[in-house]
Amino acid sequence: MNQNSCVETHGCASLTKQNYNLHMNESEKKNTPKQRNPWAWLPSLYFAEGIPYVVVMTVAVIMFKRFGISNTDIALYTSWLYLPWVIKPLWSPVVDLLKTKRWWIVIMQLVIGAALGGVALAIPLPGFFKITLIFLWLLAFSSATHDISADGFYMLGLNEHQQAYFVGIRSTFYRIAMITGQGLLIILAGFFETSTGLPPIEIKVSSNPTISNEFHMPEITSPKSSVETNTFFAVFPQKAEISTQNIPAEKLDSIRKIVSEHNLTNSFVILKTENQTNVISENDLSWWSEYISVPLKNFLKNHFQLKTPSLSGKTLTGNVAVVAIKLNSKPEEGKEMVLNIKFRNGDNSFKLLEGERLTFNSANQGKPAYLLFQCDPKLLDSTQAEFKGTSGNIHLAWSITFLILAAMFVLFSIYHRLILPHPKSDIQSDGQEQNFVKEFFKTFASFFRRKDIGVILAFLMLYRVGEAQLIKMASPFMLDPRQLGGLGLTTGDVGLLYGTFGILALTIGGILGGIAASAKGFKYWLWWMVLAINIPHLAYVYLSFAQPENQLIIGLCVTIEQFSYGFGFTAYMLYMIYISEGKNKTAHFAIATGFMALGMMLPGMFSGWLQEIIGYKNFFVWIMLCMIPAMIPVFFIRVKPEFGIKKKD
Repeated sequence: MNQNSCVETHGCASLTKQNYNLHMNESEKKNTPKQRNPWAWLPSLYFAEGIPYVVVMTVAVIMFKRFGISNTDIALYTSWLYLPWVIKPLWSPVVDLLKTKRWWIVIMQLVIGAALGGVALAIPLPGFFKITLIFLWLLAFSSATHDISADGFYMLGLNEHQQAYFVGIRSTFYRIAMITGQGLLIILAGFFETSTGLPPIEIKVSSNPTISNEFHMPEITSPKSSVETNTFFAVFPQKAEISTQNIPAEKLDSIRKIVSEHNLTNSFVILKTENQTNVISENDLSWWSEYISVPLKNFLKNHFQLKTPSLSGKTLTGNVAVVAIKLNSKPEEGKEMVLNIKFRNGDNSFKLLEGERLTFNSANQGKPAYLLFQCDPKLLDSTQAEFKGTSGNIHLAWSITFLILAAMFVLFSIYHRLILPHPKSDIQSDGQEQNFVKEFFKTFASFFRRKDIGVILAFLMLYRVGEAQLIKMASPFMLDPRQLGGLGLTTGDVGLLYGTFGILALTIGGILGGIAASAKGFKYWLWWMVLAINIPHLAYVYLSFAQPENQLIIGLCVTIEQFSYGFGFTAYMLYMIYISEGKNKTAHFAIATGFMALGMMLPGMFSGWLQEIIGYKNFFVWIMLCMIPAMIPVFFIRVKPEFGIKKKD
């Protein structure tokens, strides 16, 4: 499910290593100066190639989610960032004709560093969303250009034997970049989120069968004066007692409404309402909105939006207690402090109904935020649990993270300017390749004149139609509070489970997929791989319905889904190689990778919009249904049985 592998977006270069000899004749190779050891520059080059890609595709999604951006906007705008990789084959001749590959690498790493620095500086600004998107666009285009130049330099800086030897090394360091970006980088941001905040708070909740079931709102008092002037969160009461005597459901609904409306009114919780999102009058609606978008949205809401089951007013349910939290001093203007409340230890019979994520700012300073705890209606004895609240300056945390990345790429640029070799064949065009562009577009046209072009395009666009949507919503699903249908994980949790263990599982699955295909061939494994990339989406269906709190269970589900995706994606890669065989295999493979990126971009764009209408549960069920269009083109694929089988010497 996760991000595209090195071969996925950059596999074009490894397939064209045979063309190296077309650039140099035998006499030129004899006169080539002694090369610098590839170990000095190749690992760092491909590590630098992977980092900006994973930042644009995954890190940006998690960052925007932590900033409170809606799933609709996250999915739409981050999916547009795929565009540079979609159209990359169109401007690759520019890199070939202008300057040297070495020059492009060094300059693009500086531009990437500048773009990352721009994101870091834009995050604290009021209109940060639009400004950071501009810098992310710059990052995406410079990253795609860097990919072209780095893959070209790989063929020019190494001889044919070295190209074959280092093809696995470059993939490995690209994978390490993916783990670093999607795992360690997210964990680092999570660390900064907590370390830039206030001291954690502890809230103890206990059940008591002897106390009355009468409900009282907590008494709000000013925090006791202290010699220290440190800012801190005050909790009232620090230990909440809940009667084991059940209460009518109508009473619970009334209390929950009071707590929810209080937090919303005072901006402790920010949710987009129907009135806020639909600010355009009917007369201003576009043709698309009037006849397609709005009617479709209303249809989905009426038929598929999950309705919270309402209990009969007299039905008894678990008792509740309210805890108030107050910030003792006023935050800086324009700054906010986010407090995340999570179950820490004790009896799982207690759950937090309201207040899992609270935002404190200068507007609501001096007012209390409310937490609503409930005990299990079947609980009869005395027991207790502990909840922990951690806070942080999220904008500052992510600014620091991106500043570190920016500094890293400035160092990469300096290092590679000094370390990269100077291949004799890496020279600027002297104008003799004027027909190159014409030949390129001739080759481009030949791709679309194939008899089976309809099946090819259908397979490339539909094979991962479910995965393209899932990949955009996986992180928001894990980060969203449980009352909104998510799993309520922290940023660090997501980095560890999804970005580290998930990527490792994806890598292992891809390796085993390649081994399996080389043993019995692509045709034998095709349907098995189609099922492998779709059926394990059931793991997210389970997670959305069960919402387990055990991180081992969540990690196991993520690992299974990622492993299966890695295994199933092998079929996609082998098919692209198969359709690229022939005279123009390099250009045709590059075109195929463009459609591959387009197949991820288009479904991802509407995934957030759809999820917010029908909820996570129905969304993941929809993902399962998407396997139907993904399987249809497979029935029409014709592949030689021996394709993919390792040939014996």
